[in-house]
Amino acid sequence: MSRSPAKAADVLRLMQALGRYARGPGRVYFTGGATAIMKGWREATVDIDIKLDPEPAGAFEAIARIKDELSLNVELASPDQFIPDLPESRLRAEFIGREGEVEFFHYDLYAQALAKIERGHARDLADATAMVRTGEVDPERLADLFDAIEPALLRFPGISAAAFRAKLKRFLQSVPT
Repeated sequence: MSRSPAKAADVLRLMQALGRYARGPGRVYFTGGATAIMKGWREATVDIDIKLDPEPAGAFEAIARIKDELSLNVELASPDQFIPDLPESRLRAEFIGREGEVEFFHYDLYAQALAKIERGHARDLADATAMVRTGEVDPERLADLFDAIEPALLRFPGISAAAFRAKLKRFLQSVPT
């Protein structure tokens, strides 16, 4: 089914509906384009990427219903699927709000930035640049967190640690401070 790109108001409607339909407490972490549009870094996103942890009871049934009701693409995707989880990542998650028994957060922006830099797509790099430009991601801390996860990159055979480090170096040299 073809769906229109999502805007910030659509993410808010998704939050309200998920809070209404979920049958228990849990957390939803927004990542990628959902964070970008809610933060105002861009106007729209094709998919609303989320991570459920802990998963609210009935969340998948609710999402199946909501995506059709609201005509939205909702995907399960988070940085820890693509790069190692960063130390204390949960502590850096930014609380957005609560709907019913469900709490909503932005997934750790440092993890999002590193995952986007590793992917290297133009839109991803623009989002990562916005994170630094707005002061929400400190370049020095970003480099330190890469150092912390570099040994764990062995568990991600599709990623070359040396190539990832080179992408990060290029990004840090190009980003306006």
